[in-house]
Amino acid sequence: MNRNIIRITKEINFEMAHALYGYEGPCKNIHGHSYHLSVCIRGEVKHNPAASDNGMVIDFSVLKEIIKTNIINQFDHALLLNAQSPHKELARGIEPFEKVILTDYQPTCENILIDIVKKIRHLLPSNTTLHHLTLRETPNSFAEWFSEDNSD
Repeated sequence: MNRNIIRITKEINFEMAHALYGYEGPCKNIHGHSYHLSVCIRGEVKHNPAASDNGMVIDFSVLKEIIKTNIINQFDHALLLNAQSPHKELARGIEPFEKVILTDYQPTCENILIDIVKKIRHLLPSNTTLHHLTLRETPNSFAEWFSEDNSD
């Protein structure tokens, strides 16, 4: 039987706010975005008639659960702030009432995408690999991560 490698993509939306410490522009202020995340994995189609996922690379619901549990549950309706910035003082004041995440990075679209890769890459089934991710901050501004650009 021929080997069939397929790319599977799951897209999910979430809302999140952030501020860019030290940035010379309006994004230095706390503001929010309606993010759109696309996660694409690649793998071989399973050929096991006895398995419920026969004919699939991965069940879409499995991929959705990985993303939801490890990304959406953390980031959706959160405020992301650089822990090295003075914003951490603001976060201490509102943390008991709000979903505030202090990161060890500047919370740009690019760095958020790198964080997402780190959070989910090792959770994918062994028959798959992370191919690429796209994180849209606005309908016409996005960052992309491709495995071929980031080989270990």
